[in-house]
Amino acid sequence: MSNLQNIKNVYFLGIGGIGMSALARYFKFTGRNVAGYDRTPTALTNALQTEGIDIHFEEDIRKIPSNWDPAETLAVFTPALPDDNKELVWFREKPINLLKRAKVLGLVCNEKSGIAVAGTHGKTTVSSMVVTILSKTKKGCGAFLGGISKNLNSNLLLPKSDSQFIVAEADEFDRSFLNLQPQLALITSIDADHLDIYGDKTKITKSFEKFISQIKPGGKLVLKKGVELDAGQKTSAEIFSYSLREKADFNTVGLELGTEDGFYRFGLKTPTGIIANCQLNYPGIVNVENAVGAAALAFLAGASANEIKAGLKDYKGVARRFDIRIKSDSTIYIDDYAHHPEELKAVINSVKALYPGKKITGIFQPHLYSRTRDFAVEFAASLDLLDHAILIPLYPAREKPKPGVSSEIIYNKMKLENKHLASKDETIELLKINPTEIVMTMGAGDIDRIVERIIEVLKNKN
Repeated sequence: MSNLQNIKNVYFLGIGGIGMSALARYFKFTGRNVAGYDRTPTALTNALQTEGIDIHFEEDIRKIPSNWDPAETLAVFTPALPDDNKELVWFREKPINLLKRAKVLGLVCNEKSGIAVAGTHGKTTVSSMVVTILSKTKKGCGAFLGGISKNLNSNLLLPKSDSQFIVAEADEFDRSFLNLQPQLALITSIDADHLDIYGDKTKITKSFEKFISQIKPGGKLVLKKGVELDAGQKTSAEIFSYSLREKADFNTVGLELGTEDGFYRFGLKTPTGIIANCQLNYPGIVNVENAVGAAALAFLAGASANEIKAGLKDYKGVARRFDIRIKSDSTIYIDDYAHHPEELKAVINSVKALYPGKKITGIFQPHLYSRTRDFAVEFAASLDLLDHAILIPLYPAREKPKPGVSSEIIYNKMKLENKHLASKDETIELLKINPTEIVMTMGAGDIDRIVERIIEVLKNKN
């Protein structure tokens, strides 16, 4: 299938995923009939239903629309779906186009000039920053994001008719990003992850090399300084570097943190000079580095200095990315999607830098049996940075149980003495009786379902 011009009906298997829901919204807003299945109702599926999309929550082929012409129908599935899912099996037996989410995203994005943000960490933040900046330009852009942008209140931005660019996250999971052929690309990091797919870091690196080889002729690649990638041998794209403070094609100059307002102020060095008086009103030193990368992409896409400054200043963040849910004199509560040891280390250190001397309680939910097994030592080292750690039961996502693998294997490798293994309910009780100067929730599973309960407990303590 080379294009989507004849498609009038789209059915999603796993419609509640962040990437799937963005595509569902796209097809709904562009006039297609859209329906889908997911395992569990969530705030996101509720939002989709409010927008007029029919969703059911049990595997039932009788609920797949029967009046859709197979020749005009596309079924989209997520690789997180089990192979024996009844609806997936049914579609495989029918004369209906059946494609993975990543393939469909590629078909949509490749209709315009793509801006792809890749890397094992920071994709959603950098992508949403790029969108906020390009939205200040006359032509704007389109976007498919891996989180809910607070500027958009959505994970989708429909492109204008004259928009040149579509911004998309280039996800390395399942080699999904190999379906993209961007004009501009950025890589934030290449760390060992998804070893259930790749086996080792060498194979991950080779996949990133394949990704950058697909940048369109005349395209550009922005690479964070220090990322180990033999880019010059793998792509014909013009290569630019970025960093936080280290000398690069794009880096900050005179970075300062405002003591009264907590805003970051800096000059942005570019290949043509310094953009003075940039301001980021979003916390976390790691996000200043993300902002440099986003500004580099926007600069190469043609954004002016004033548009870059306006976009950075207006950036409001992404849900569950350094998301400050409570900020009072007695308690700070931050919710974050961090689910890899390097991400945990980055977000914890950012909090330490922002609130020096304050005690941090971190609640972490490991994500995937394979990742927990492969990085138990590294997870333990990152969580040892906390003053108090609470580990809740592992979230398996797409995986079946692996003998001997649970949150406990991380717990047992930690050197921190003030630590607990607890259920979600027990975690709430621990927060009631322990100091809560700074509280963090971290993880990519269903830990977000206790966020409102935590907020209630913390507010009642104040």
